[in-house]
Amino acid sequence: MRKHLILLAAIAGYGLPTIAQQSSRPLFEAQDLTAENMFSVNIEGPNFDKAGNFYVVNFKQDGTVGKINTKTGAGEVFITLPEGSIGNSVNFNSKGYMFLPDFKGHNVLMVDMKTRKISVYAHSGQFNQPNDLCINKKDQIFASDPNWAAKTGQLWRIDANRKPVLLQSNMGTTNGIELSPDEKTLYVNESEQRNVWKFDVDKAGNISNKTLFASFPDFGFDGMKCDKAGNLYIARWGKGVIAVLSPEGNLIREIPLKGKQCSNLIFGDKDGKTVYVTLQDRKCVETFRVDIPGKKF
Repeated sequence: MRKHLILLAAIAGYGLPTIAQQSSRPLFEAQDLTAENMFSVNIEGPNFDKAGNFYVVNFKQDGTVGKINTKTGAGEVFITLPEGSIGNSVNFNSKGYMFLPDFKGHNVLMVDMKTRKISVYAHSGQFNQPNDLCINKKDQIFASDPNWAAKTGQLWRIDANRKPVLLQSNMGTTNGIELSPDEKTLYVNESEQRNVWKFDVDKAGNISNKTLFASFPDFGFDGMKCDKAGNLYIARWGKGVIAVLSPEGNLIREIPLKGKQCSNLIFGDKDGKTVYVTLQDRKCVETFRVDIPGKKF
């Protein structure tokens, strides 16, 4: 009887449940979630909180975080950052706090999601331009920190005491950063040099054994995320594709997008099989379906 009711509801125009609609979409085919030009050129860092709310930085203008409806593509300003700050990605720890690398203010910011109070979680005079973050199950923050003008970069870890620990210097323009599903491997890419490096991560959050994981001859790199199988999804800025690499570093596929300047991505929806991508040239969000859910699902 329930199947008949669902069918009647669909015919009447009420539609099928979102998960059923999404699962019927072809795999690896991009479509628009939002209209073009809803964000500034610095659109970046899509992410979901535990309740499934979707956030993207620089909604309408720099210095904001937008809350976006994943069904309609409509959005609203969730918070406006202090004057002089521009966020570059959205991240959440186990307690539900939002963290933002503030590349203009040289900070890592923290947002209380209940009060929307914004505070400086970490600051260092040695920070270049904190670019992207990933957070492990212990709530340690790993941060990429490029110096775009010098084409160099650093890696940081920020522990519970909020003091930044310099893990690696003398790198190229460090950008996308991601932990493997078991959190024993840290991936970091260099946009200008087109390298992806991997490090071993010990229980204390220290890194070692820097190894070249993959390199490409053209275009740039930006944000990265892992799926549950450990495959690494890399935003190829300028080429307009998401490259999918196996845990061994082999290219599995490239997923074409409508825009070219893809800046970051995140896995979402209840089954974790919809990938949300931010596009800086189109200033919008595109999505596509995949066969393996993100690592957090």
